[in-house]
Amino acid sequence: MLIGVPKEIKNHEYRVGLTPQSVQELTVHGHRVLVETGAGSGIGSADEEYEAAGAQIALDASEVFSQAEMIVKVKEPQAGERAMLREEQILFTYLHLAPDRPQTDDLMRSKAVCIAYETVTSPAGGLPLLAPMSEVAGRLSIQAAAHCLERVHGGKGVLMGGVPGVSPAKVVVIGGGMVGTHAADVAVGMGADTTVIDRSPDALRSLWRQFGHSLLTAYSTRSSIERSVLEADVVIGGVLVPGAAAPKLVSAQMIREMKPGSVVVDVAIDQGGCFETSRPTTHSDPTYIVDDVVHYCVANMPGAVPRTSTFALNNVTLPHVLTLADKGYRKALQEDPHLREGLNVHAGEITCLEVAKAFDYPFKPALEALAA
Repeated sequence: MLIGVPKEIKNHEYRVGLTPQSVQELTVHGHRVLVETGAGSGIGSADEEYEAAGAQIALDASEVFSQAEMIVKVKEPQAGERAMLREEQILFTYLHLAPDRPQTDDLMRSKAVCIAYETVTSPAGGLPLLAPMSEVAGRLSIQAAAHCLERVHGGKGVLMGGVPGVSPAKVVVIGGGMVGTHAADVAVGMGADTTVIDRSPDALRSLWRQFGHSLLTAYSTRSSIERSVLEADVVIGGVLVPGAAAPKLVSAQMIREMKPGSVVVDVAIDQGGCFETSRPTTHSDPTYIVDDVVHYCVANMPGAVPRTSTFALNNVTLPHVLTLADKGYRKALQEDPHLREGLNVHAGEITCLEVAKAFDYPFKPALEALAA
């Protein structure tokens, strides 16, 4: 199979779909890889490194899209990229379709085979291709919050860990999954007064075992969220419903009642965000203020540390890229129910129930679509 790797074009997105090491693995399996010139520059991998691994270098994205049978990316295709997709071409990347009707409509029109990293499952029931980026984003969320708390950036001028005789910042993390656990790890490590809220007793027990008395936990109810948010200096939104839009757990009214100079970081913004006042921002313009509360809602947070993120992502995506290339997408998806969960759009039809519900579109089960 001919696999294409275009350069990412989203604002300040420096990750790349395949590392040179992944390219070498694919070429050993007999596949060809076409990499757009400069695609790996953000992770410190020059064209020459890709060529040494066996890749061919394309002059531009149009060459990659026009020739490749499978496109491997990181972020959702932008409008210009979607216009280059064609029928039966495989697109393997993060999609986050539920809050994004224009992208969904374009992918349906293209009749491409669109497989989303974020809905591929594991035998244990997790989301293995989302996990490494959730780990990175969770850890970055506290770094971003500490930065935004500084007065010069609109915050209330509080040091995350405090100093002797002065209390640390109060950090509330909504969601005790991968994002929340890693956010809590960094917040506790910095000395913040940290609370994690989740509706899963098992998740709360796991956090208790990991952090002990250095972390407070609370069962998620509207009253516990409201009470914690109003007391907080920092609120991290890390709630995920696989394939669906994130629930709005913090209302605009709660934001209005937060302390001036407080900070909210919405890690769920790729799925629409879990604060009512959230809207996507970029690395070049990451924050805005609503009711004296600083909002950090960058939609591709791991792009800030592209080398770490790309290698972590390739560790989990490469086996699936190899499976799709070795077997062809139809056989690969029919044989692997967990990879099949990643199929969101096929031949113009929605094959992810949550996306279909989000837009009230017809839903076709993936196995039926593949058998057609």
